[in-house]
Amino acid sequence: MSYTATIGLEVHAELKTVSKMFCGCKNDPHEGEANTFICPICLAHPGTLPVPNEEAIKKVLLFGKAVAAKAATYSEFDRKNYFYPDIPKAYQISQYAYPFLQGGELNGVTLTRVHLEEDTARSQHDKGDYSIVDFNRAGVPLMELVTEPVIHDAKTAGAFARELQLLLRTLGISDANMEKGEMRVEANISVSKDPDKMATKYVEVKNINSFKAVEGAIDFEIARQIKLIDEGGEVAQETRGWDEVKLKTFSQRVKETAKDYRYFPDPDLPKMNLDLSLLPEITVKLPNEKRTLYTNLGLPSDSIEIIISDQEADSFFSRLCELGVTEAEAKLAANYLTSDLLAVLSVNSSLSLHDLNPVHFKELITMLIRAEINSRTAKDLLVELFSATDTPRTIALNRGLMQVSDESALLQVVKRVIEANPTVAAEYKSGKETALQFLVGQGMKETKGSGNPATLAKLFVETLKN
Repeated sequence: MSYTATIGLEVHAELKTVSKMFCGCKNDPHEGEANTFICPICLAHPGTLPVPNEEAIKKVLLFGKAVAAKAATYSEFDRKNYFYPDIPKAYQISQYAYPFLQGGELNGVTLTRVHLEEDTARSQHDKGDYSIVDFNRAGVPLMELVTEPVIHDAKTAGAFARELQLLLRTLGISDANMEKGEMRVEANISVSKDPDKMATKYVEVKNINSFKAVEGAIDFEIARQIKLIDEGGEVAQETRGWDEVKLKTFSQRVKETAKDYRYFPDPDLPKMNLDLSLLPEITVKLPNEKRTLYTNLGLPSDSIEIIISDQEADSFFSRLCELGVTEAEAKLAANYLTSDLLAVLSVNSSLSLHDLNPVHFKELITMLIRAEINSRTAKDLLVELFSATDTPRTIALNRGLMQVSDESALLQVVKRVIEANPTVAAEYKSGKETALQFLVGQGMKETKGSGNPATLAKLFVETLKN
């Protein structure tokens, strides 16, 4: 029996603001001692009143521009009522009827809504017979995005989550590090025998903390539900967790509905009439704009994805392109950036692309294209360019590293090598092509690596034909 899987995602992202969502406490839940960035509002002391964070609201509305969502001109905050030790008010300030954003699209997936809420505190349950609560995260501004149930496989869900993370980082809205909990993905999954009719019951897998886990949890849950139905069972509408060790989902609780949370408008917060004309424009190139730009420069898609997914590499390559580059320069620069430069950074954490002058890097690439230096010299100079004040051309000239391409000078080298290696020369003349590689190698040795190997090979062939 064939089944159709239907998946909708809910994603929470912590926003990068100076202060928390409804108070002036520092928004830095991953640094400092526990319970240091807190105040009576964070702890829900009686008589305290929340004040909305304007910057957080602007960041959500800016995100809406990037995904072509419909922004609200009227909005309000609601109380989402439930009890848990990490939520001291016994309710969470969120949004229900009037979210800031509705609709929109990202990576081919239609969005339902995007709203703003406060994060909860962080519970730690690994203390033996008791738990502790850190309120540094309580009140951190949290953007929640809900997709339409239009995803049908794990790969598409994973690709959407990766693109969302990239967009959040590009806009500077959130660092969205999943391993730190700055971006948390929840997947609503159901399977149906009728491809035109979605199942009435679904399972929500909560707080998945990596893209690999997103795809693994969805694949497992689809297979689990199909097996359950095939064996005559019925899928329970419930919340499940993901076990990273056993690579399987596990039951946590019966799934709540909106009615269970008893939403109602928060009486302590004002209604908001929004003037969208006051919103700033997006001043950065969005991921798809960068893909188009770099594709037009001739970059392969795998290099493009490596560059735009690394903020430091993306910033560096953008500055390089602003200097004006040809297609050949862009392709070679991207190759060295995604292989050699990122490899250097991976083994030396003290280095940063911010320390590398793009003007010097461009000059190095130009020298390579003009065959003024060879690839070995370029790789050696790359590391030095992080701290050097001299240009790569000055360094190469001072050390005698410039590649010699003058045929009249190299012809004398060729003659000396042939004279010193008559047997190998005879082997080449008799048809042994590999002998040419040996002769070129000797020529490189004779010139201490400064000879142009292509020119040497050409001269060896021409000389030995005579």
